[in-house]
Amino acid sequence: MLNQAAGDRAILAKQLNISPHQLSYVTHSGEGEGLLFFGNVILPFVDRFPTDLELYKIMTTKLTEVRKREVDNG
Repeated sequence: MLNQAAGDRAILAKQLNISPHQLSYVTHSGEGEGLLFFGNVILPFVDRFPTDLELYKIMTTKLTEVRKREVDNG
C-alpha cells in the first residue's frame, strides 16, 4: 500500500486493521515507501531502487521518464 488520500487511508485502515503507527508509513510517504501485506503480517518498506539501471528504465511507470526514453530512442 502506497500513499493514499486521507479519506481512503481511513477506510483502508479500518478494513485492514492497520494501526496508527503502521498508517504513518503511508501518510505523506515518498516514492518507494509504503506497506506490504503478507497474510496477517504488515511490513513497512523503503525501496531506493537505483534509477541509472536499465531495469529501472524498463520498469518505471513515471510518464515523463517513459516519454523521454521513447524520444531518446527515436
